[in-house]
Amino acid sequence: MPSTLVHVALAGLFAAALLRESVFGRRAVAVVLCAAVLPDLDSFVSPFLAGAHRSLGHNALLPALAVVALVYDTRVRDESWLRRRWGDAAPHLAWVALVGFAVAGVGLDYVANGVNLFWPLHDQFYTLNGRAGLSNQRGFFQTFVDLTPETVRTTENLHYATGVDPSPGAEPEDVERVFPLVWAGWQLLLVTTSVGVLAVRFARSRRE
Repeated sequence: MPSTLVHVALAGLFAAALLRESVFGRRAVAVVLCAAVLPDLDSFVSPFLAGAHRSLGHNALLPALAVVALVYDTRVRDESWLRRRWGDAAPHLAWVALVGFAVAGVGLDYVANGVNLFWPLHDQFYTLNGRAGLSNQRGFFQTFVDLTPETVRTTENLHYATGVDPSPGAEPEDVERVFPLVWAGWQLLLVTTSVGVLAVRFARSRRE
């Protein structure tokens, strides 16, 4: 599964690509990176609420509510609270942070090994994973959409192991707690690429 470090790395690429020059800086990048970490905080609730990890913070409801709140504050209200409190650049930073939360935080787990996408309205874990291609015999084929899964995964029968909560229920005192950093070659590539891209962007920002 993608570690928190990998989520942060993807958010770093978004920060480097999307933050305007007038906004880009250590604080703005930190805001975007922290936004990508927020979904994984539900792992700390998992020992007390079964199935909380990949449900409480990993769903489509939170980003959707954030979009509604941002649109209302920046497009509907006579005076934006964000602009009044943090300045004219705040809405732009908030949108980029939301991308970090939704795509780097929730979306990466969605395509890796699943999130409880519509929790708490509907308790079922979904994964956007599969293949799509063109065959000279079958034509177009895809396995992303499966309307009749063999097993429906819910908070009652699925537990995502984390360093905070390695297994469901009571655990022995000597239980191993593993906090992954990079778990595959593509993850290491993503982390190193993000570090390099952010370093270049910071260097360019200082020169300008």
